[in-house]
Amino acid sequence: KDPLVLHLREVVQPFVDVEDANLEPLLDRIGDARVVLIGEATHGTSEFYRMRARITELLIQRKGFNIVAIEGDWPDVATLNAYVQGKTETSGIHDVFQRFPTWMWRNVVMNDFIEWLRAYNMESKQNAGIYGLDVYSMYESIGSVLEYLENNHPDLVEIARKRYGCLMPYAEEPQEYGLAAMTGFKDCEEPVVKMLSDLLRLRLERGSSDELMDAIQNARLVTDAEKYYKAMYGRDESSWNVRDTHMFETLQNLLAFRGASAKAVVWAHNSHLGNAAATSASVRGELNIGQLCKQEWGANCYSIGFGTDHGTVSAASKWGGAMQIKTVRPSLPDSYEQLCHQVGIHNFFLPLR
Repeated sequence: KDPLVLHLREVVQPFVDVEDANLEPLLDRIGDARVVLIGEATHGTSEFYRMRARITELLIQRKGFNIVAIEGDWPDVATLNAYVQGKTETSGIHDVFQRFPTWMWRNVVMNDFIEWLRAYNMESKQNAGIYGLDVYSMYESIGSVLEYLENNHPDLVEIARKRYGCLMPYAEEPQEYGLAAMTGFKDCEEPVVKMLSDLLRLRLERGSSDELMDAIQNARLVTDAEKYYKAMYGRDESSWNVRDTHMFETLQNLLAFRGASAKAVVWAHNSHLGNAAATSASVRGELNIGQLCKQEWGANCYSIGFGTDHGTVSAASKWGGAMQIKTVRPSLPDSYEQLCHQVGIHNFFLPLR
């Protein structure tokens, strides 16, 4: 037997199922960390989603975490946030998350977590929130900025419409904007940056509020999405880096907005939350949220990753395709997943700190 496999059998912490797993040792290891990253190997595994929700509920209840930041679009998740904080009477989860893959967030486990978070906030008088980190909702975010201005600063509405109008011809296929910019046909960077600057100036002049913070974040998203679609066709900057830097900076902004005592748990794919500097991604010049978090918070950032060797997963055969239940391919030889599979224990935690 491989000596490493034998050693792993001695140090892993087995559990039978998600609902009954003893999470106390994990909570002890997390300690006073301000940021906890919970990564998943797929966007369609029930066990990952259920364990992630269990851990997060305990972090909120026992350790005062008040931010859940997910790999989802800011405007969609804002709908859920309004519900969990008691500002609306329906979650709207069946109306949002229209972007592929819809099952990533529109599922039973997510719905149950949202209902739990609302009930917890109502009972405990807390205001734990859920927020989206991703960069894909450029046009929904434009709509949100315009709605905020119509309700609060109508004198700026036409200015905003004119500035964002530069991007509107590409609303159906936003990646085509990147191609147009690359060929010199159009570049919308200046007007969208001006719009963000105006909103930031409003914050300096009149102070912050939940509504203005939301509008500023949507304007930031438009600014970064504009860069993202240009980077898809450019050579100077990786679109992956633009996306993950946006998600990290959104997390920073959330922590700053919620104050010095704020704590955040992040839900995303392992590829975003593992430390890219420790993988071959760094050779390609790529970074990710996990790397940036480690650089920013060091030991005050605790990372959890989920993986498996076999089973089933919700996935599609092509981008935009219908959800299907597919069989997970066995782990590759010499992979960490294969090493864990050789341990011969169905479910376990492997402490690495």
